[in-house]
Amino acid sequence: MKKVTGIGGVFFKCKDPKAVNEWYKTHLGFETTPYGTSFEWMDKDNPDKKGLTQWNAFPENTKYFEPSEKEFMINYRVENLEALIEQLKAEGVTIVDKMETYDYGKFIHIMDPEGNKIELWEPMGE
Repeated sequence: MKKVTGIGGVFFKCKDPKAVNEWYKTHLGFETTPYGTSFEWMDKDNPDKKGLTQWNAFPENTKYFEPSEKEFMINYRVENLEALIEQLKAEGVTIVDKMETYDYGKFIHIMDPEGNKIELWEPMGE
C-alpha cells in the first residue's frame, strides 16, 4: 500500500499572521488569503490531475497543533486514509483524534516519536 504521496501543507505559528501573509505577498509573490496560500501543481504521471499544497501562518496561541508543543506542523497527502489508520494503529502509532471528512478530503492527526503532530490528508476525488 502506498502511504504518503506528497506534502499537502506546511503550517507554522507566528506572532502576526496577517503581517506575515503580507510580507510573503509583497516580497515573495504569494497570493495570500486569511488561510495562507495554495500552490497548485500537476501530477507528473497524470498531467490532467491537479493537486494543491497549502502554506499557512497560524497565530502563535493556536491550539490546532496540540498536543505538540512545536511551532510547526506538516500535512502529508496520503492514499486510502482509512486503511492507513488501521495499519498505523496496528503498528502502535499514536492517533490524536478521529478521522474527519470535509468536502475537500479526509483528515486525521498522529504523533511522531519526537512529539511532532502530523496531519494526514486524503484529498477528495483522488
